[in-house]
Amino acid sequence: MRPTRIARWLSSAIAVAALAAAGSAAAQKTQLTVYTALETDQLKAYTEGFNKVYPDIEITWVRDSTGIITAKILAEKAAPKADVIMGVAATSMAIFANDGMLLGYAPPGTDRIPAQYKDSQNPPRWVGMDVWGATICFNTVEAAKRNIPKPETWQDLTKPVYKGQIVMPHPASSGTGFFDVTAWLQLYGEANGWKYMDGLHQNIAQYMHSGSKPCASAAAGEYVVGISFEYRANKEKARGAPVELVFPKEGLGWDLEAIGIVKTTTKLDAAKKLVDWSISDAAMALYAANFAIVAVPSLSKPLPNVPADYASRLVKNDFAWAAKNRDKILAEWSKRYESKAAPK
Repeated sequence: MRPTRIARWLSSAIAVAALAAAGSAAAQKTQLTVYTALETDQLKAYTEGFNKVYPDIEITWVRDSTGIITAKILAEKAAPKADVIMGVAATSMAIFANDGMLLGYAPPGTDRIPAQYKDSQNPPRWVGMDVWGATICFNTVEAAKRNIPKPETWQDLTKPVYKGQIVMPHPASSGTGFFDVTAWLQLYGEANGWKYMDGLHQNIAQYMHSGSKPCASAAAGEYVVGISFEYRANKEKARGAPVELVFPKEGLGWDLEAIGIVKTTTKLDAAKKLVDWSISDAAMALYAANFAIVAVPSLSKPLPNVPADYASRLVKNDFAWAAKNRDKILAEWSKRYESKAAPK
């Protein structure tokens, strides 16, 4: 061969080898299927944070609202497709654990997580990541136009002035909606809790199939009041929406975003690495940018628009009771209020 041809041949050979090596490296990555209810705009940061530590593991996210992803996981119980469940409500994780679907595993640092933020079994079948709680998104501009006062309590929302101006999450679709309902039942007692929701229902315009959408709708001026949670409320306010965050005085419903390993996974080593990372300082720092309370309390940080005493405003929440009675609660709720559910 002439020198120029040799050079070209070598260049081509090197390029082919590089492509082959890249393809081989990609092929060697462990593919981890993770079912989640995390917000879509959180997934990128969490993925990047995990891959900084474990670049050889590629996460395939399967995402939906809490109620929908919970139903999907239970429907697949006989032949699970997920390796890990991450960012799903502890009330749902308790159901999966009780059904024998989750593997007990104590990642390094589990002892930093208080008992109320992890499964009671040792080793725990799930561990908490962060707390998310009820927040009302109140559109101040639309309220002024319609002469509607800012609510201070949950009971305020039953007043006639709010008729047709309130949207909230559907509890069968949304973890936020479910913890609202269970909080009212625990806060007021079951009989008075349903009585409260009967009154609230008179003023509800629509039950939406997402914990975020009611706040987004209020922020857009479609409604004055959107019952939602603090992460979405802060996001809407930060982008300039005319919303004020309201934390009703009686107390706030809440749940934990948690993580657990599906017992049938064939990618156990990679699954454990994701759980290890999920309770690391680096992961907690990412959660703390979104939520006022993280599962390692010493790593929590103040958030704009969230009161300093936020933790003390959370209602006493019995996860075991909520998990055990989930089907019964949702059936009763649907019988009473399904008529105002948004189309799916």
